[in-house]
Amino acid sequence: MSMSSGSLSQLALQKFKKNFWGVLSFWIIVAIGLVALFAYAIAPDNSRNANQMHLSIHSQRPGFKVHMLNVPSEIRQHENVFSELFFGSANADLEIPISKYSIEKDTLFYTEYASDGLIGIEKALNIKTFPEKDYKSHIQQKTFLFGTDKYGRDLLSRVLIGSRISFSIGFVAVFISLIIGIFMGSMAAYYGGKVDAFIMWVINVTWSIPTLLLVIAITLALGKGFWQVFIAVGLTMWVEVARVVRGQIISAKEMQYVTAARALGFNDYRIITRHILPNIMAPIIVISAANFAAAILIESGLSFLGIGAQPPMASWGAMIKDHYNYIILGKPYLALIPGLCIMILVMAFMLIGNSLRDALDVKSQV
Repeated sequence: MSMSSGSLSQLALQKFKKNFWGVLSFWIIVAIGLVALFAYAIAPDNSRNANQMHLSIHSQRPGFKVHMLNVPSEIRQHENVFSELFFGSANADLEIPISKYSIEKDTLFYTEYASDGLIGIEKALNIKTFPEKDYKSHIQQKTFLFGTDKYGRDLLSRVLIGSRISFSIGFVAVFISLIIGIFMGSMAAYYGGKVDAFIMWVINVTWSIPTLLLVIAITLALGKGFWQVFIAVGLTMWVEVARVVRGQIISAKEMQYVTAARALGFNDYRIITRHILPNIMAPIIVISAANFAAAILIESGLSFLGIGAQPPMASWGAMIKDHYNYIILGKPYLALIPGLCIMILVMAFMLIGNSLRDALDVKSQV
């Protein structure tokens, strides 16, 4: 039995490797996952939520360059490397976009950057403000590869850090839906009768409510926030898993290996978890990939409506909401870039789901 199972797994893996779109989608998902995990190490703006605002350079086009004056703060934040790597730096320094500067004695004179051909305000700063009077290392040219958003924040950094929301909500929502869905579906199918009738009634009632409406209701009940959205999305996606598990177990519980397990005196928990579920994982894996994509879309929709991840957290859906009106103002990239990111990630999960469905099709491997 183990040799047969192993050979089928190897056949499925070989078949999956031959699917170009499946393999490509897998590596896209891995790449985005690594970007989401190490976003602060990659992002040009590693402040928390990439929230360094410079209103004077708002809505600038991709590739925009400007000299940035960094004024050290007297407040010193003591953070460890782990915190900075995964949660960003609590940067208290002041960043000022400037168009030109000059030095006279111990005073730094600079002109603040102003767009649309305007002349910025001229200001002065004592060189003693900088450590060891080293002002040159605090004036550097900064390039915004994706431009800046309407608040003057680095759009590339916001996109990179925003991948965390979309990626993590998929994992959390799918995990919650699998726990509830597998439990409810297993109970309904294995015991049948009144248990099945009651669980199916709950499933049908939940199924009849529009998904977005149900998520909004749960979100409003739990409150607006990061984890509330994760829980809300997960609580609305378990019905698909439960229906698939129920259908698979109804067929599997009549198989000879289940009858043999009962004859050996194994309890119901062991029969379900050790014998039935491992043999029906293929359709569960496929629907989990589809639910991953659906969770990303639902979160993006909630953020667009303003009840998802709250500012200043970076979210692809919230970025589209903030900039969708710029599509008709000559700067469509502000909304199109996060939109394309959502499309690529969702498409990758849908394609890998289709590839897994084909690779795990037992009939085609016999």
